[in-house]
Amino acid sequence: MIKAEIKMHNKTAGWLSQDENGYHFFYDKVYLESNSPEAISLTLPIRKDTYTSKILFPFFDGLIPEGWLLDIAEKNWKLNPRDRMGLLLSCCKDCIGAVSVYPVNEEEI
Repeated sequence: MIKAEIKMHNKTAGWLSQDENGYHFFYDKVYLESNSPEAISLTLPIRKDTYTSKILFPFFDGLIPEGWLLDIAEKNWKLNPRDRMGLLLSCCKDCIGAVSVYPVNEEEI
């Protein structure tokens, strides 16, 4: 299983994972209980239940760079362009906007 911490304005907003059944996203309990939590995307509104998809959620896929910037990332880090989760984890720590993505090591959990 591959996991990522999703931050909104540098606060942990939720958790994204990929396993043999697809992709899963859920909002962090502390974030949900905070004062007026914001949805990270209009397509992933605030809720307690887990979102599940066979493909990477379009919001997260949209954070991955395209064009020449993606080419540079693929060549320098030897990334597979079909590994969308790998690209997301490698390229989206410092995105433009409020949301950022950080890899989670299983040892950290």
